[in-house]
Amino acid sequence: MSNGNTFDWNQQTFPKLLQKAGYQTAIYGKSHLKGQPQGYDEWAVLPGQGLYCNPDFITPEGETTIEGHCTDVVTDLAVDYLKNKRDNDKPFMLMVQHKAPHRAWMPAARHLHLYDNIDIPEPDTLFDTWEDNAAGARHQELEIDRHMDINYDLFLDLTPDFPEKKMRTDKSSWKNMLTMTEKQLDVWRAAYGPKDAAFHEANLSPKEVIRWKYQRYAKNYLRCVKGVDESVGRLVDTLEELGIDDNTIVIYSSDQGFYIGDHGWYDKRWMYEESLKMPFIVKWPGAIKPGSKSDRMIQNLDYAQTFLDIAGALQPDDMQGRSLVPLFKGKKPRDWRKSIYYQYYEYPSWHMVPRQNGIRTERYKLINFYQFDEWEFYDLKNDPDELENLYHNPEYAKIIEKTKKQLREIQEYYDDDSDTSEKPEKWQKDVRSGRLRSQ
Repeated sequence: MSNGNTFDWNQQTFPKLLQKAGYQTAIYGKSHLKGQPQGYDEWAVLPGQGLYCNPDFITPEGETTIEGHCTDVVTDLAVDYLKNKRDNDKPFMLMVQHKAPHRAWMPAARHLHLYDNIDIPEPDTLFDTWEDNAAGARHQELEIDRHMDINYDLFLDLTPDFPEKKMRTDKSSWKNMLTMTEKQLDVWRAAYGPKDAAFHEANLSPKEVIRWKYQRYAKNYLRCVKGVDESVGRLVDTLEELGIDDNTIVIYSSDQGFYIGDHGWYDKRWMYEESLKMPFIVKWPGAIKPGSKSDRMIQNLDYAQTFLDIAGALQPDDMQGRSLVPLFKGKKPRDWRKSIYYQYYEYPSWHMVPRQNGIRTERYKLINFYQFDEWEFYDLKNDPDELENLYHNPEYAKIIEKTKKQLREIQEYYDDDSDTSEKPEKWQKDVRSGRLRSQ
C-alpha cells in the first residue's frame, strides 16, 4: 500500500505458478522489493532504486558491481540470458525491468547531447494554478517551479569541481556521480559545463527559470527513455537472431504514467490521466493483428492472469484480474469491465499528495480526497485535460450520484477496507493558514 510496506516473497506470485507449469523464469534490473526474489531460476536485481552509473546488483552469489550505464547493463544481462543461460528446449519467461526513467534522470553518455538543438514543446498546463481542483493540488510538493531541486534533479553546478565539492551528500544523483570513473566524469563535465555557464549568463526571470528547468528536465527524461527504446530494439533483434521471434510474445509496459510539466508537475501519484494511464504494447505473432488497438479498460492487475492464461497455467481463484487474451485475439466480451478503481494511500509522505480513491468510467472520473472530504468530477469527453471540476455543477448531480454508487460498489468488490475516515487536523490547519509543510 505504501513504500514503507514490505513485500512477502513467500506468497503466491505468477513466476512461481509459471515454474510449476514448466517454464524457466528470469528477472534482470529493477525489483524495488526488499529481500531476495523468489520464483526465478536466474536473477540479478538492483538494490532499491539502483544507480544509473556502474550499478550494483544483488545476485544469488552475492553483490556485484558492473561498469556501464544501468539501462545498457540490464539489457546485456538479458541478452546473455537469451543466448547462453536458458534451456533452449523449455519455454521461458524473462522480465527486463529498467531503472530508467526514474529520477534522477541521468542519460547514457551517448545521449547527453540528444535534443540539444531543439525546444521540447511545453504542455498547455505548465503554468496551471489548480484553481478548480481540491486543496491538495495547491499544497502538494511536486512542482517544477518550487520543488524540483535545480542541483539534485537537474545537475546544475555539479561541474567542474565535482565530486570533491559534494562528497558528503547522500542525494542519489550525486551518489550516481560518485560511482563514475574519471573518464565518465570527464564526459559528464564536458556536456553539462557549457550548459550551466549559459544558464548563469542568461540571468533569467522567475518564469523563464521555470521554462529552463522544464527543458532540462524533459530532455534528460526523454534521453533516459531513448536508452530504454534502444534496449527494446536490442532484445527484439536478439530474438530474431536466435530464430525464436515468431514463437515469443513481447510485452512492453510501465508501472505508471508521469508528469513531464503537465499541470506544472513532475512525478506521479495522482489519479489524473497523465499518471493514471500506462503504456501497454504487445507483439504476439499469429494471434494479435499488427497495428491493431483496443479501447477496452485494462489494469496492471490483469497482467498476471494474462501470462498464466497464455502459458496454460493455473489461474487461482483468489486473483482479482482478468486475462486479456480475448482482447488480444480481437474479441469484444460483452461482460468486460466498464470502469477501473484507483487508490493512493501514502500521505503524509514524499511530495505530499493526499490520499485518494476514485473510479474512472469510459467517460467520467470521480476522485474522493477522503481525508479532507473533498471531491472532484470530470467529464473526460469534453474535458480531457481535467481542467474543470464539475462536482458542484447541478447539471451533473445525477451522474455524480450514480458514479458515487459505482465507487462504493467497486471498492467493496476489491475488498478495500482501508480507513477513509482519518482526518489529519494538522494538514487542515496548515491549509487554512497557507503554511503547509512536509512532515
